Amino acid sequence: MPQRRPAFSHRAATQFFHLADTIARSHEPTSTQLLALESSYISTAEYLAESEEFAGLTTNIHCHGSRALGTLLRPSDESRDGFDIDLVARLDQRAMSRYGGDGGPGLLINHLHAVLSRYANAHSLKIKRWERCVTLEYASGMFADITPVVDDPLSWAPHGDTHGRVPDRQLRTYEPTNPRGLTRSFARAAAIAPVFTAVEHLTFAADSVRKSISPLPKADEVFERLLSRLVLLLKLHRNVAFGRASGHEDFAPSSVFITTLAAVAYVDLAPKAHSTPLDLLLDIVEAMPRYFTRERDFGGREVWYLQNPSSPYDNLASSMNTRERQGAFDEWHARVCRDLRELLDAIEASAGLDAVVRIVRAVFGDRAEAEILKDDRARREAGRKAGRVAIIGAGAAPSSVIARSKPHTFYGD
Repeated sequence: MPQRRPAFSHRAATQFFHLADTIARSHEPTSTQLLALESSYISTAEYLAESEEFAGLTTNIHCHGSRALGTLLRPSDESRDGFDIDLVARLDQRAMSRYGGDGGPGLLINHLHAVLSRYANAHSLKIKRWERCVTLEYASGMFADITPVVDDPLSWAPHGDTHGRVPDRQLRTYEPTNPRGLTRSFARAAAIAPVFTAVEHLTFAADSVRKSISPLPKADEVFERLLSRLVLLLKLHRNVAFGRASGHEDFAPSSVFITTLAAVAYVDLAPKAHSTPLDLLLDIVEAMPRYFTRERDFGGREVWYLQNPSSPYDNLASSMNTRERQGAFDEWHARVCRDLRELLDAIEASAGLDAVVRIVRAVFGDRAEAEILKDDRARREAGRKAGRVAIIGAGAAPSSVIARSKPHTFYGD
């Protein structure tokens, strides 16, 4: 890979990960919200399993997607407190005797919608049917997309024991899928130990910051969560870049496309020596387009392909195969690379709090800006109590900058 730029300092890298962690925490569910979320869908699962339509066929209902991967985001709609989660209603292979053949996929969705409609009416919930899933809106503001998947194990495939079939969007046939296998694949990727040549220096820098500023993530926690944090930041940037849907077609790249690209890039790049986690993160982001194929069909149309690592016949780039979506992805990828460099340049140059939060707002949204300001106030208050104040971006100390309290000197302003 060609040299991209001079390496950022350990101070800038440490402060960037603190900002990233602060932003991520503001978009993640609390333990209380997770308990409410799980109790809601467990109740739904029990009702579904006991229904006339699915009695004896339902094996379980489980989360997949961002909830299972640790990359769950608050919705873009600031007026909502709930979360959007994806659930799989897992059906035994015997379900194909009822829902296979002509009209089977449509009948399966009809039955799922009928059962969940009864549940929604009993609990005063809103419900909406889509092509191949049903959405329930719970009282907590949580939206749950429930998709039926029929077991279809592939003994020879990676994670083939959880392989299944899902109705296609036209409800004509079934497509291969493996939500649990994809979760396992992501976890295996995240468990790969990256190689950092300057890790001792960065750990020292993080320890120095942690002793001076509270709270900060531990260095080993940053390393463990690197892939999940990266995916969360990429998804958040995408949400801000594409904005809220307003009746026009949404060209934003799908979460599974972004997540799988990041994971595949991580598997390839993490074992290769990088100076710091920040260098690895930037290399992954810049290299993402290398990890799917672009081909031309007989009509000259560009077709993208990204194999599902847990379902060999599933193309995770299938939703990207329009000219508009492909162009939107290329533009978004260039933008996220540019925005991350701009934010890091501001931190490296000690540009001050105002400059940093201005970029954070443009790149990651209003909620991220508010959380950074809240975090700054808390750290300044902690600094005052300790007789000193932590400043991001002022001076030239190798880890963080710690100065005696002075008026108007926070963050280099």
